[in-house]
Amino acid sequence: MTQRLVVDPITRIEGHLRIEATMDGSRIAEAYSSGTMVRGIELILQGRDPRDGWAFAQRICGVCTLVHGMASVRAVEDALGIAVPANAQLIRNLMIAAQYVHDHVMHFYHLHALDWVDIVSALNADPAETAALAQSLSSYPKSSRGHFADAQARLKAFVETGQLGIFAEGYWGHPGYKLPPEVNLLAVSHYLDALAWQREVVQLHTIFGGKNPHPNFVVGGVPLPIGPDTDSSLNAERLGRIRDIVGRMKAFVDQAYLPDTLAIAGFYPEWFAQGEGVGNFMTYGEFPEAGGGWMIPRGVILDRDLSRIHPVDLAAESEVQEFAAHSWYAYGGGKQAGLHPWAGETKLAYDGPKPPFEQLEVDRAYSWLKSPRWQGKPMEVGPLARMLMLYGSGHAQARELVDSSLARLKLPVTALFSTLGRTAARTLETKIIVDAMGGWLDQLVANIRAGDIDTFNEARWEPSTWPAHAKGAGAMEAPRGALGHWVVIDDGKIANYQAVVPSTWNAGPRDVAGLSGPYEAALKGHVLAVPDQPLEILRTIHSFDPCIACAVHLTGAGGESLLELKVV
Repeated sequence: MTQRLVVDPITRIEGHLRIEATMDGSRIAEAYSSGTMVRGIELILQGRDPRDGWAFAQRICGVCTLVHGMASVRAVEDALGIAVPANAQLIRNLMIAAQYVHDHVMHFYHLHALDWVDIVSALNADPAETAALAQSLSSYPKSSRGHFADAQARLKAFVETGQLGIFAEGYWGHPGYKLPPEVNLLAVSHYLDALAWQREVVQLHTIFGGKNPHPNFVVGGVPLPIGPDTDSSLNAERLGRIRDIVGRMKAFVDQAYLPDTLAIAGFYPEWFAQGEGVGNFMTYGEFPEAGGGWMIPRGVILDRDLSRIHPVDLAAESEVQEFAAHSWYAYGGGKQAGLHPWAGETKLAYDGPKPPFEQLEVDRAYSWLKSPRWQGKPMEVGPLARMLMLYGSGHAQARELVDSSLARLKLPVTALFSTLGRTAARTLETKIIVDAMGGWLDQLVANIRAGDIDTFNEARWEPSTWPAHAKGAGAMEAPRGALGHWVVIDDGKIANYQAVVPSTWNAGPRDVAGLSGPYEAALKGHVLAVPDQPLEILRTIHSFDPCIACAVHLTGAGGESLLELKVV
């Protein structure tokens, strides 16, 4: 039996992920990515009213709190030919954008920054020098010596108890950490600041959608009337609160998140030259514009060629397909066939070793994730794909941000194809999106002042107006990448439902041709400084921001079913 380095579970992600690496000395020769829990949400949706599908689909994940609901609503609208009023589209844009900004900031500080920031080293920092550094980077108001001294004292209290709490089990002192103590203290302080900041940000969802997580949606628009008459309407007072929230979001991105990313990245230039992945990138498009199209275009980039963007057709059965050659699923037409999501299946067929086991049987099935492909090719999805798409399509702000940031770091554009390139892309797109929010809010206010208060299209709401058979594709760009929901509706009920999520594209196992997915490809060639502390694996995997809960769900330790649901 070949000996492998096993990291299970990968921590600081949403869900359960196992990485196994076949080692050539201290170098990763091959890597294998395994989602270790199974998803059954598609089965729960079968037989239900498609107008209710979003409420179930949205529970696929509790971190991407609205994206599955949004993709589900769009799938049903596509199937039934329902147009969405302009105000509803603007409100949806603002809600999706708030999810992006919230998610990206929290990922950077609370999930990914600890791969670069040595928390314990911050105890050796001089708060006065940290304050001088912070003030040289931005106008962030919480940059006094006292603020950093307070953050250091809070951290010291954790350490002195012998219980690091949220900072436990880190590889502190690992030789891969390069930040000076003062930069570590700066990041720790902003880590704590972001915890308080995010409590304010989620209020935007509660205003537009009633709650967070899992705000309310409706097929045909948004479930929020515009008017001054009731407390439940979108009125002037609530619009003012939204403008204030957007302002605070923008301030933290401009004054903390963006300068922190560039400051930390400057100490790790070698990480702009490794962790690339498959070299193919795909986006579904996001933030619909009034004149048609999206702010973030739909398309595919092949072999790192930014000069050509290939079109994507979500309805074409030869384009998006899922394979299950190395997945624990039964599959129509045999495990070698690829299925378009409208014909997709979720049939469990676990034939692997009973846990706990020493290593995956990688020559057979080894994951609860399938292997999505576009025209037979593996695709990376997510912030890097979106920034490359914006850059390649000539988006002015994207080009300026990428060029100026890389110039500051003295790096070429090709540095984006890397672990830290992926992390930087996430920060830069956050800046673009938070800047766009003010424009969408201005448009919404202008529409209301002009007398347009429509937020819902009731046409084709009644099942009696639907065709006997319909199918639709609902696409969006979730924070972690291209998300698609495909629905088949027969006689007013959901006959088939398939969600192909970003972390399935990125974390899926090898396909029938033996091609690795992005996680597996990105890890190949990494050299581990301390093999029993695989910090390098965490850095690259976290740069994708995995959400395995979106890609898989629920079995017991022995493979037994823990829950059965019956449609009544």
